[in-house]
Formats: sequence, structure tokens, C-alpha cells
Amino acid sequence: MIIAVDAMGTDACPVADVHGAVLAARERGLHVVLTGDETAIKRELAKYNTTGLTIDIVHAPQAITMHDKPSVIGKGKPDSSMHIALKMVKDKQADAFVTMGNTGAAHAVAMLHTVGRIRGVKRPALSAVFPVFGHPVIFTDIGANADAKPEWMVQFALMGAIYAERALGTSSNPRIGLLSNGEEEGKGNTLIRETAEILARLPLNFVGNVEPKQVFHNQADVVVSDGFVGNILLKTYEAGTRYLSEHIRRTIRANIVWTLAGAALRPAFSRVRTKIDTTEVGGAPLLGVDGVVIIGHGSSNEIAVRNAVFQAERAVSGDIVNHIRQRLPEVMALLESVP
Repeated sequence: MIIAVDAMGTDACPVADVHGAVLAARERGLHVVLTGDETAIKRELAKYNTTGLTIDIVHAPQAITMHDKPSVIGKGKPDSSMHIALKMVKDKQADAFVTMGNTGAAHAVAMLHTVGRIRGVKRPALSAVFPVFGHPVIFTDIGANADAKPEWMVQFALMGAIYAERALGTSSNPRIGLLSNGEEEGKGNTLIRETAEILARLPLNFVGNVEPKQVFHNQADVVVSDGFVGNILLKTYEAGTRYLSEHIRRTIRANIVWTLAGAALRPAFSRVRTKIDTTEVGGAPLLGVDGVVIIGHGSSNEIAVRNAVFQAERAVSGDIVNHIRQRLPEVMALLESVP
């Protein structure tokens, strides 16, 4: 399996990008191709023992930054590390693409300039995978489509369910929840109500509306929303966990007795952090494009990059793209028959 990794993705590229790729290649025996500034990549690779590892470099003279506008990078930076890696996926020279770079740019380059959409997909959806009590939950859409239509939301649900089943190891019948302001039937805005009515009539394991409290008590494997609501939930989750961690840290340090107790509890705190830290997931798929595309955070460290590569490996092994391609027409045909 060949994984193309954008070495110019993280905020401190290519340090974490290269280190994470080395870890992934060493632990899983993967063939990793690093795209980006060849000189900088070689300088980083020289820090590690790569004997026996299959790691190649493909030079890219341009790099997309977090400040680049997705609407202009398609033609403005055609030789970027993202373009080159995604073209490898399109040309079947790589099985998957991983980046910690500009999310909007990755979406634009994948959909408009390289791999394109799977036939029948109305809109690709960004996703996020959160660990909830050790169980991975996929959220989609979390930012690609601020405005959505019911049929798009149905596709988000199907694609998320396929990913949960094939890549995350969820049961063969993942529970799909529709994020709403109340769990009762009929709650939510027009989009939520219309989507719920359709999902309830399709052969999917739709468990109804879910509020955040249900989400974080493992009552759904797939959480569906439009990109506006999903993005707010994602950022609230991340900000909330950081706030709580910092508040606990400051409180413990305010008293010498509490500090000593905190030292004794450090292993427990570390275990909790591991359970909720999105670094442990690394990245999540851009669902609906005609290739495996995994996107992570620009602030990612080498562990997150490694885990994002592992996420790509699972997506390829689960044959995610082909399963979406095969099941989508069936569901859309049923959707057309729903009154």
C-alpha cells in the first residue's frame, strides 16, 4: 500500500510531517511518499534511521499555506505538494493522500483539480472522528457545506455509515443520529425535520435526532449535520476539552496539597487525555471524493500525523470509495421513491 503524505502540511512543516511518516512506515511497513520541498524533507529524514523503510520523496516546488484562499490555489499553485500528491492518487500511483494542511484547499484541489467526486455524490463532506469512551464516532459534515439540502444530508449519513463500518470497526449496522436541538421527533429546523422524515424510511439504522448529550454517551456511531452546525460542534468540543484541561491544571497548582495529589494522579490524567485527545485519531476523511483523502490539523504533532496515515491505511483496506460507489445508487433510487 502506498500512502502519499503532504510534507508541507503542518504549521511547523516538514518536521512533524516527516517524523510521523517515518513512524507509520516503521510500525506498519507502509510505503510512504513524501511530497514537498525535497531539500527540507531530506534534511528531516536524515535525523532518523530509515534502514529497511520504503520512503520516497517527490519534489514539489510550491506549498499551500494556511492563508492561501482555496478559490485561487487551483490555478495559482498547480505544482504544490497537495496537487502533486493528489494527482498520484488520481493516476493510481498512490492509494491514499494525507495532509495536515489547509482544509479548504485540500477540499478544492481534490474535488475540482484532481480526483473529483464519486459519480452521484451531490457534495463531498468533511468529517471528524472523536473518541467517545474508547469508541470512535464519525461526524459529518463538519465544514464543507454550510448550507445543505435533505438529499445531501442523506448522502452524508450513508457515507459516514460506510466509513464507520469499513474503517472504524463499528458493527455492520452503524447507528445514525441527526444532530438537533432536541431528541424528540419533530424537533429541529426545516432541514432537520425533512431529513429525519427521509432517513426514517430508508434501510439505514437511523436512531433519530440526537443532542450532544446523547452523542457523548455513545448513542450514535454516525452524527449527521450540515457543515455550519457541525463545524461549531467540532470547535466547541476542541475548545471545551482544552479549557477543562487548563482549568484543572491551574486549580491543582493553586495549592501545594492539591499539587502533590495531582502528581499522584498524573497517570490517571494522562489516561483520560489519551481517551479524548483527537491526536489519537490523527485525521478524518473527505467523504465523497473519488479517492481516499485524510485531513488533519495544522497543529498536529508527529503522533497525529502517524495516526492519520493509519487512518488512510484503514480506509484503503476497507475499500471505502468502492463501497460508497456501489451503495449510493441503491439508496438514491430509494430516495426518489420516497413521497
